[in-house]
Amino acid sequence: MNSLLTPLQTWTLLDTWIVVIGALAAMACALPGCFLLLRKQSLMGDAISHTSLLGVVGAFFVSHWLVEAKVISPTTELSVRHVAMCVGAIVVGVLSAWLTESLQKLGNVESSAALGVVFTSLFALGLLLIRAFADNVHIDLDCVLYGEIVTAPMETVGKSGVPRAVIVNGFVLLINLLLTILLFKELRLSAFDPALATTLGIPAQTMHYGLMGLTAMTLVAAFESVGSILVIAMLIIPPATAYLLTDRLPRMIGLSLLIGAISAALGHVSALTLPPLISRSIGIADVQDASSAGMMAAAAGFLFVLAMLLGPRYGLAVRVWHRLLLKLRIASEDVLGQLYRMEETAPRVIADADSSDVRQRTSWHRYITTHSWKSRIATWLLMRRGWLTGSHSDARLTDIGREAARTLVRSHRLWESFLAKHFLLGEGRFHESAEQVEHFLDPELLAELDHDLDRPGVDPHGRAIPK
Repeated sequence: MNSLLTPLQTWTLLDTWIVVIGALAAMACALPGCFLLLRKQSLMGDAISHTSLLGVVGAFFVSHWLVEAKVISPTTELSVRHVAMCVGAIVVGVLSAWLTESLQKLGNVESSAALGVVFTSLFALGLLLIRAFADNVHIDLDCVLYGEIVTAPMETVGKSGVPRAVIVNGFVLLINLLLTILLFKELRLSAFDPALATTLGIPAQTMHYGLMGLTAMTLVAAFESVGSILVIAMLIIPPATAYLLTDRLPRMIGLSLLIGAISAALGHVSALTLPPLISRSIGIADVQDASSAGMMAAAAGFLFVLAMLLGPRYGLAVRVWHRLLLKLRIASEDVLGQLYRMEETAPRVIADADSSDVRQRTSWHRYITTHSWKSRIATWLLMRRGWLTGSHSDARLTDIGREAARTLVRSHRLWESFLAKHFLLGEGRFHESAEQVEHFLDPELLAELDHDLDRPGVDPHGRAIPK
């Protein structure tokens, strides 16, 4: 543990700013990412992150032309360039969405294929323009394509010492929050049911293009400082993680913001602590740290895996556990029903020495040895609950167990009677269906079945229906 925490002893203000920038960028991306996820358009965010390159290149061209034409001075070019980058990204983002939909409708192309054609074409066009004019406008490919979150805090605003990336990403986050709050009803309805939104007077198509433009602006504002890989990860992974943890949209949005911030902090800490520890364990001594942006994306992926495995409702472990409990409940009820039917066919009139009781014990022994492990575990659980008595090889119903067994058998035979009255099925089909349905009939439905059948005394096979 000491060796793991040693790198954190040199934590500086620069590390704090790195975490703040990553958290702000992640939270800003998570807001539009939630609605993209609900619209099943998460890949659109990835596409816009590539096609926005064309808008960024256009912004460089515009700012360079304004300087050459002496419309603005070289000292104001940087501020104009950033505004032009956002505007260009928004325009190209909306254009990407429109081209994708047009290609899908007019060309009769599948949606994902249309998206692939549009974003690869526009991205390639942006790369060609960079290749042709990079020497003239001095575009930094690392800045445009990859970003560098570690050096982002070094560019501060004035004498405040606040990194420009903090202000830019914080401003974008504020805009996204305000728009989400003000247009929450419209965004929610347009995401879940665009046709209903249009019927109610909400311009669903306009909301769609607005969301694409907002996504493009967020991506461009973020990936200059944190890198395109981290931007794409934070656009998709925190909303997807929150989606596994809740079914309510406001809570999903809040969780995605929290997960984005945690991913940024956990990623940077992991970038400082894990690489030296892992490298020493495999005999490599010269590895001191790793990419903070890459580790933030990896941390977000780690949180997603945790939610996928341990989520309170949709987690894989929880679903496996619930399935196991359901199987054990069904097996327990099958055991109770089997013992009840044995008592019906071989009633005890004397003590253990009675021949009918011997036949019952023999039938039970045959049942428990020929059935699966679930039946044996269910028998043990029923004995622990006090619903069965005796030994594992000679189980008997207690009063409370007999009452539960009577209810189960009543459900089975009422359902068989209902099928026989309303459906033309063979007798074997009655039993097969009742074997499955008997475990899920509640008292209210049993009362309705009993009333519909005029309180029958026997089932289609002539067996008494327990009262």
